[in-house]
Amino acid sequence: MNVSVSARGLVVAFGDFRAVDGVSFSVSKGEIFGFLGANGAGKTTTIRALCGLLAPTEGELSVAGFSPVSEPDRVKASVGYMSQKFTLYHDLTIRENLEFAAGLRKLDKKTFRSRVRELFEFTGFSRGENELVKNLPGGERQQLALTACLLHSPEVIFLDEPTAGVSPSSRLVFWKLIKKLSASGKTVFVTTHYMDEAEQCGRIAMMQAGKIIALDSPSGLKETYFKEPLWELEFDGLPPAERLRKIGGLEPCGSRWHLAVSDEAAWNGFLADSGGTVKTRRISPSLEDVFLRLMAT
Repeated sequence: MNVSVSARGLVVAFGDFRAVDGVSFSVSKGEIFGFLGANGAGKTTTIRALCGLLAPTEGELSVAGFSPVSEPDRVKASVGYMSQKFTLYHDLTIRENLEFAAGLRKLDKKTFRSRVRELFEFTGFSRGENELVKNLPGGERQQLALTACLLHSPEVIFLDEPTAGVSPSSRLVFWKLIKKLSASGKTVFVTTHYMDEAEQCGRIAMMQAGKIIALDSPSGLKETYFKEPLWELEFDGLPPAERLRKIGGLEPCGSRWHLAVSDEAAWNGFLADSGGTVKTRRISPSLEDVFLRLMAT
């Protein structure tokens, strides 16, 4: 495997608090690698350490063959980072934002103009460069932020919740761009709260309280954590939750319930006693089912 990003025993501590606690993983070149976890799980802190923006307390890191600790400038030249909160100046025009980003990367004017044309074509961005960023809809703003992130042709691209707050249709467009980047050989490291987005990653690391609690492909995670049959239940009123928990793992899912049946005999007895008052359907587990199961342990 051609490793593009790796962490071994990464710890980032603030006083006695370990925001990242002994994290280890590796990402291959051209892979779409996802980080999934609740706010405060340590995803953004891990990315900042990998980008050389935050000094690790312990551990070894490598990004594009360089150490963020001893070679931060070489790492910064090799990565593109699109943060979840601040990427663009909303009171500047499109051109001014891109010129600012190019200045930070020390791009000459000829290279800058060439890259802007290439990236506008790549992302499908078609707005006039004199428009203010604050007037752009969310989806186009994210396309522009990605353009700024890619101006210097980075090998590794870190996207921290890149589609937060944009419409579902804009999210679909953005993920098509992510797949195009991966197909071109770029390594894409992305954090997300959306399960449908996580499904599109080659592998996913699930984080909780600064630790990686699971790491595999979406299909691998489902196979590992749901070996028992999973059923969807719909009740007219409140379900007999205590009885169902004796049958298996029970989780609410909107107006329905998901039940991972570990006691087949008890499940058959429940169905016989229900007298048709509950609607049941055998289903395949989703990443959300995996996530809820892991968060509960």
